[in-house]
Amino acid sequence: MIEISDFDVSEYLDTDEKIADYLSSVMADNDWELFLRAIGHIAKAQGMTKIARDTGLGRESLYKAFTATSQPKFDTVMRVLDSFNIVMQFSPKDNVAQSKSARPITTRAKRPTKKIIKAKAISKTMESSPI
Repeated sequence: MIEISDFDVSEYLDTDEKIADYLSSVMADNDWELFLRAIGHIAKAQGMTKIARDTGLGRESLYKAFTATSQPKFDTVMRVLDSFNIVMQFSPKDNVAQSKSARPITTRAKRPTKKIIKAKAISKTMESSPI
């Protein structure tokens, strides 16, 4: 009988080059939630306790921060990337090979807050009011 085991990408992320290639590949998909999960895989590969120590963040909060449904702060993402010895670099689109399916990075849609709804209502009122 053939046994199939679960694939765990974190078992293969053992060099800075592999980590950088993995994150670059994930970013090419333009999917923020996938990017966060990828950071979680790398943190698991390097050890969450080590990442917590390097970043000054709590281990439990790191586990929560890099799930598909989380919305970590930019500072948290950058501190964790720094602990991986990884930097993000940007280039003009003309210098990057684009696939036909390239689309902007998307995140989960958030419900508008009461402040936003109120601001929109005030804006509409001001537009319709004669000056």
